[in-house]
Amino acid sequence: MKTGSAIPGEEMTVAAGVTSRRIWTRQAVQAGTVTESSEDFLAEEVPVALVYNGISHVVMMATPQHLEAFALGFSLSEGIISQASEIYGIEVQPLCAGVEVHIELSARRFMALKAQRRAMAGRTGCGVCGVEQLQQIGKPVPPLPFSWRFNLSALDKGLSQLADFQPAGRQTGCTHVAAWMDDTGQLLQGYEDVGRHVALDKLLGDRARQPRQQGAVVVSSRASYEMVQKAAICGVEILFAVSAATALAVDVAERCGMTLAGFSKPGRTIVYSHPRRLY
Repeated sequence: MKTGSAIPGEEMTVAAGVTSRRIWTRQAVQAGTVTESSEDFLAEEVPVALVYNGISHVVMMATPQHLEAFALGFSLSEGIISQASEIYGIEVQPLCAGVEVHIELSARRFMALKAQRRAMAGRTGCGVCGVEQLQQIGKPVPPLPFSWRFNLSALDKGLSQLADFQPAGRQTGCTHVAAWMDDTGQLLQGYEDVGRHVALDKLLGDRARQPRQQGAVVVSSRASYEMVQKAAICGVEILFAVSAATALAVDVAERCGMTLAGFSKPGRTIVYSHPRRLY
C-alpha cells in the first residue's frame, strides 16, 4: 500500500507563474510500517476560467501551460470565432483559486456569444447537460475537403514520438497528448494536458497561428464525438486515436467527411470512416 504527502517545492515554472507538476513524497507502507520513501511528481490540475470581454464563459480543469493556445483553440473549436484574427488579445492572470484567461473578442463575435449565452440561460455548462432537445447536441460542421492522402507506413514514426511531447506525463503518468503529424510521420507540434479535450484545443490553437499545412492529428486518448467535432470544425481531415472511438464519434466523422482511425499502435490501426485518404 502506498501513501503520499506534499512537501515544499515546485518545479517546471511556466507562463504567469503557474506550474505543471508538484513534488510529492511517496511512501510504501506494508503492515503499518513505512518500507520506502521517495520523491514523486503529480500533474497540476487547476480551474481555468475563460473570460470573454469581461464576462466569464466557462471554467475548465486544465494543466496550467500554454493557456493562450488553449484559449484560441477552444474559441475556434467551439465556434465562438471562425478565425484567429477575431481575437484581439489574450491575457493570462493567475489567481489564488486558479487562473483567468481574458480574451478580447471582436464586437461582432462578442454579440453572437452573448446571444448564445442568453439561449443557454439556466442550463448547466458541461458537455451536453441541460440541452432541451436531442437536436441541440453537437454543432454544425461543414463538410471537410479531400485535399491530401497519408501513407500509413509513416504512422509508426509518429506514434513513436508521442512521448517526446509529454514531459509531465513521463513523470506523472496522467496526461494526454495531442500532436500534429505531417505526411512523413514527423510530429511537428504536441501539447499535453490532464484533459484530452484541453490538449486538443491547445494543439488546434497553436495550429491556427501557423501557416496552413497538410497534416493529421494524433491523440493518446479515445476519440469521443467532441474530439472529432472540435478537430473537424478546425479543418482536420485525418484523426488517429491511440484508443477506441465511440459510435457517435464515428457517426460525426462519417457525416463531415473526416478520416477517423482508432487503436493506433505500431504496425496496426482500425479505420472507422473515409479510408480513401489512407494508402
